[in-house]
Amino acid sequence: MHTPPCMPDPSASRHQLTIETDDHVVLAADQAGDGPPVVLLHGLTATRRYVLMGSRLLERSAFRVIAYDARAHGRSAPAPDPAAYTYPRLAADLLAVLDALAVHRPVLVGASMGAHTALRFALDHPDRVAALALVTPAYDPVAPAHGPFGAEAHRSEDAPSSWDALARGLRERGVEGFLAAYDLAAVPPRWRDTVEKVLRQRLSEHAHPLALADALEVVPRSRPFESFDQLAAIDLPTLVVASRDDADPGHPLAIAERYARAIPAARFEVEPLEDPPRSPIAWQGGQLSRLVAELAASRRT
Repeated sequence: MHTPPCMPDPSASRHQLTIETDDHVVLAADQAGDGPPVVLLHGLTATRRYVLMGSRLLERSAFRVIAYDARAHGRSAPAPDPAAYTYPRLAADLLAVLDALAVHRPVLVGASMGAHTALRFALDHPDRVAALALVTPAYDPVAPAHGPFGAEAHRSEDAPSSWDALARGLRERGVEGFLAAYDLAAVPPRWRDTVEKVLRQRLSEHAHPLALADALEVVPRSRPFESFDQLAAIDLPTLVVASRDDADPGHPLAIAERYARAIPAARFEVEPLEDPPRSPIAWQGGQLSRLVAELAASRRT
């Protein structure tokens, strides 16, 4: 599960808006800055604040930054059908956002679930994407049906039943029930306080926690693509940002490396291996924003 450190709230300086999807889900969004578009897609149980961690570097560097809460997340509405949280559905929501805002070829920056959504969208609509930044992708298409789904599981041995337990905990006891099911004891001691603090912070931001529980059951069972061989069709400049397993075992380094090998034009980034270990790039909004800015600048016309 994606667990960055706390960050300031930049929402006061961003233009707030809503976008309705084709199945009448109202998505909460915001945008700031002028220039080539960059669209941010967050992870499961996160919100739009948890991609660049409050960094404003991109909009200050002459990019138009668009972010939105996925359905049932943050301030966005629930799906009308509790099963409507699959990756094809999430990719359709992204298309609705782009069309509503007249955005043709943005750079897509996705974290975990957002990375998988961006890939599904790029496979379906390659002419609508300028470049991809895939932050801690974790979905593994070769995992067995009852093994690790990779869709943001927080331990490598997790199966969908673990996500069912999180959903059940959230429904029955709210944030405390989710944390009890999460099993913080499995998190390395160095990062445990940070993980707990961020989980509490971001879970408190959801207007529809029962719908979020539905998403917790559906997203990990959905398949954004069928095999790594499909990723060879991604003919776009791509940045893959990984985290080391000590800090974020739920987004395995080896899986991110596999994405980078499968995508022909991919560049791979991970924090240096040091003792004590550094905080992951994915948790550092400024550093991640600089990498995205380099990628986006290379696509300016």
